This record gives sequence, structure tokens and C-alpha cells, in this order.
Amino acid sequence: MRVLCCALLLLLAACTVGPHYQRPSLPMPAQHRGEPAPSQASLADTRWPDLFPDDTLKQLIATALAHNFDLAMATERVEEARARYRIARANQYPVVYAEGLAGTVRTSTIGASVQTPAGSVTDASYSQIGATLSWELDLWGRVRRLKESARAEYLATEEARRGVTVSLIGDVAGNYFTLRERDLELRIAHGTRDIAERNLKLIRLRHDHGAATGLDVDQAEQFFYLATVRMASVEGDIGQVENGLSLLVGSLPGDIARGKPIESFELPPQLLAGLPSSLIDRRPDIRAAEQKLISSNAQVGVAKAYYFPQITLTGALGVQSRALSQLFSGPASYWALAPDALLPIFNAGQVRVAVRLSEAQKREMLIAYQKTIYTAFREVSDALIRYDRTREQRSQQDLLVHALTEASHLSTLRYQGGVDSYLQVFSAERDLFQGQLTQAQLRLQELLAFVDLYRALGGGWQ
Repeated sequence: MRVLCCALLLLLAACTVGPHYQRPSLPMPAQHRGEPAPSQASLADTRWPDLFPDDTLKQLIATALAHNFDLAMATERVEEARARYRIARANQYPVVYAEGLAGTVRTSTIGASVQTPAGSVTDASYSQIGATLSWELDLWGRVRRLKESARAEYLATEEARRGVTVSLIGDVAGNYFTLRERDLELRIAHGTRDIAERNLKLIRLRHDHGAATGLDVDQAEQFFYLATVRMASVEGDIGQVENGLSLLVGSLPGDIARGKPIESFELPPQLLAGLPSSLIDRRPDIRAAEQKLISSNAQVGVAKAYYFPQITLTGALGVQSRALSQLFSGPASYWALAPDALLPIFNAGQVRVAVRLSEAQKREMLIAYQKTIYTAFREVSDALIRYDRTREQRSQQDLLVHALTEASHLSTLRYQGGVDSYLQVFSAERDLFQGQLTQAQLRLQELLAFVDLYRALGGGWQ
């Protein structure tokens, strides 16, 4: 008997219609475009707490990982998919129900039965206890393919949750750096406003004594208002960025704590992206796309299984007796066993069309998988190029700001010495103000490129 059962199990395992999944072979570049040289190490190998040396930012990320709404919903979707997978897995096994009933019946003595003598007692009471069984014999692997598809969908939702984690860490870091950059812009605007206010007072005093023209006063006022307008704009931006961060960490809009200033974040001159082939196993969206492809591949087998008979084994076993005292006696027992086979003869080509549908869906998932990989390579390359060029641009902007500072100082001295008009001072101060704002924005862009590369490489969820 054991040999027969083992042989049956081997037969069931061997007869699985539909294609078996094999990972598609796609061309891989030798190194990421924009990276100076290929490297084994990768920025994504660094844990996010070690990536950002700011305790306030670390606390914000930790809070977001614990309370973010999108991540919480993604976690629940994982639980939903896990439950569906367990249901699909349970369909491989027999379903057994226990049943019990007590009934009283009476048939008519003058009804359809001519063999019931008039005046006969037709009342009958009986009790029944038993069990019924239903089991689809998965000869062609339909149920196993359904389980395979459900498992892949479950794993895809798990990878999607990891993808939300990666995006969340990047969003919190990016918004925090944006907030610190707006703080720097506000400090620059405050400093410029203070300088403009002092200049305006001095020029008005000089104008009152006939040493300055009305045009000088107007230009000094322009510079003062230029700074105050910028302050109002930046303060509005700060409030909106704080509200965005509050939502990311799962709280109502409110003030956000500050840590290190944006100028103190030191970044490496070159970033290591790692081997391109490792990106496939690292990025959650690529892993999720592959699981979707595995699921669609299994659905092809599900569709093809309908070409073959569906065989179901049903049975019942129990006892039935009119007298409770005889319920468990030998004559009260009953059993039934009924194999059932269902084979479609004519269904207007529904099975054939269903197979074509599943194959088209598989090809679509294959294209989506390939696009996801190519998109990942593009995002890594974009981040590398943007980081390198932004770093160079910021370095040149630092030199420009230094030159503008010297020019502003000299133009002020020449104006005070009566050599130049206030127009040269106004122009120099305005250029310096704009140069400092651009310098702050380039610092932000450099940090955002760093965060984008970390996210594009799939870091942050391990």
C-alpha cells in the first residue's frame, strides 16, 4: 500500500502541465554609465543609520519606518497576499467535513407510492453522524500551479513593501535636506536683510546731508525689499516641507526638529555603485517584477490544465439509525465513494482562448520585467552623472561666491571713498545674494543626488 501511495505521489508531481519558470537572460553592461570604474563594493551595502551622520535625521527615519501610513498599508497587503497563498496551498489537500443530524419524516399514505398500504405508520425518526470528503486529484498540476502563482504574488507584495521602505527612507532624507537648505536660505536672506537695512539707514543719512542722491536711496530700498521678499518666500517653503515631513512620519502637521546644518554634511568625491548584475538581486522593484512574471508563468499552466479532465474524489462515512441505542452498531454504518471526472467537450474555444490570454499576460510581464531592469540602470546612471556634475558645479560656485564677496567688499569701500556710485554696491550685493542662494541650492542638489543613488541602488531595506 505504501509503495502504491508513493507511486501515486510521484505521478502527481511529474504531471504538471505548463512551462517551468526560468529567469530570462538579459544583456548586462560591464559597469554603470557615469561611474569612473567598475567596483565590487556598493553604496547600497551601507546601512541607512551609517549613511547619514545626523541623529535628528536618524530619529526621523526610524519614526517614519514605525508609523508611516504607506508602509503600514504595504505591510497589510503582504498579510493579505500571505493569506491568499495559504488558501491556495490548502487546496492541495482533501477537505473533510463532520456532520450530524437528527430528523423526523413522514410520508403520505395516499401519495405517489402505491405500495404503501392505507393506514400504515409512516412516521420515522433517525439520527446520523458521519464525515464527508472532497479531494481534487491534481493529476495535471492545476492546483499546484495556482499555489505557485499565489506564492509568487505573495513574494511580490513583500518586495513591494521593501520598495516602499526604500522610497520612504529616501523621501524622509530628501525632505530633511530640503528643509535644512531652506533654513540656510533663510539665514542668508536674514543676513542680507540686516546688511541692506544698515546700508539703507546710512544712505538716508547721507542723503539728508546731501552726500547721496535719491537714486541711491531707491536702490538701497530695492535691495532691502529683495531680501525681505525672499525671506517670506522661504518661510512659506519651510512650513510646507515641515508639513510633508510630518505626514511621512505619521503625525499631524507641526514643527520638525533640526540637527546638523546642511553645510556640515561631507560627501565622498566618488560614489561606488557596485556591479550592474547585483542590481537585479538588490532592487525590490526588480524582484517584485520577477515574481509577477513567475506568477503569470504559473497561470499558463493553470489554463492548460483545463484541456484535461478534472477528477474529484468524494466520499462519505458514518452511522445512521432510528434508535439512538443502535447508532454505533454494525448495521448502522454506511459509506460511499464516488470519483467524478469532468472533461469539457464543447465550450466555444474558451479553454484555447484562456491559454492565449495567459500567454499574452506572461509576455506582458516579461516586457515589464525587462523595462524595470533598464529603468533601474537609467536611474543609477542619472544619479551618478547628476552627482558628479553637481559636485563640480558646486565647487565652481564656491569660487564664484568667494569672488563675489571680494567684489562686494571692494565696491563698498569705493562707494564710501566717493569713487563709485551706489549702483556698483547694489549690483555687487545683489549678485552676492543670488550667488549664495545658488550655492545653497547646489548643496541641496548634491545631497539629493546622493540620496537618489542610494535609492536607485536598492539600499535601505536590508
